[in-house]
Amino acid sequence: MSELNNQIHVFSSAKEAGEAAGKAVEQHLVHLQQEKKSIRMIFAAAPSQQYLLAYLANSKRIKWEEITAFNMDEYVGLQKDASQLFSKFLDDHLFSKVNLHEVHTIGTQDAIEEEIVRYTALINEDVIDVVCLGIGENGHLAFNDPPVADFEDSETVKLVELDLVCRQQQVNDKCFAEIADVPKTALTLSIPALLRGEALFCVVVGKHKAEAVNQAIYGPIDSQWPATILRKHDHCQYYFDTLAFPS
Repeated sequence: MSELNNQIHVFSSAKEAGEAAGKAVEQHLVHLQQEKKSIRMIFAAAPSQQYLLAYLANSKRIKWEEITAFNMDEYVGLQKDASQLFSKFLDDHLFSKVNLHEVHTIGTQDAIEEEIVRYTALINEDVIDVVCLGIGENGHLAFNDPPVADFEDSETVKLVELDLVCRQQQVNDKCFAEIADVPKTALTLSIPALLRGEALFCVVVGKHKAEAVNQAIYGPIDSQWPATILRKHDHCQYYFDTLAFPS
């Protein structure tokens, strides 16, 4: 763990953790925008990301007009106006609040195979500069749950079946009333696609994430806890509250 000491930041509340991550992302973008005029970012959509997104939405230092945004996963089977869509979550919390150059979100209402091809081409078009992500209760990254997580995945975007722990988390997070309402499949960026990001900022909060965080930081690097692979990334910063990472 010693090699991660300068990458782990622990705060007394979820709000402090999210805002600290927001400040770090802001500072990174301000520096990066002195060097290049086009930035590409991938965002996670989850309650754990709300304070990070709120901070970014209020930033006056970021040149949003030079940034292209992507989401990293999306449910299959929801109506296009469903409140639980991750694209809607990100639009509500960030995309509609800033003047982005472009926004690309995963569409799951039409032909799935065609969408995989379309979104793969967009992601692979150029470098991904920044990824803002979290860790699921089962250690998932995006919707790469343990049964489907592949550290050597050759795909960029794939259709996956969501495991029971992942689906129950959506109920625990109050995104759905009961597990029967949670879709069973989703489109997700693969783990290698996420790790191609030049800089990763990972926000994880809440006692319900403590075991996943413990495994991610201390456990063996294994796809049974997908987030363990983050330790292989040279530029991943972690932002925890004390409930998720009791130090």
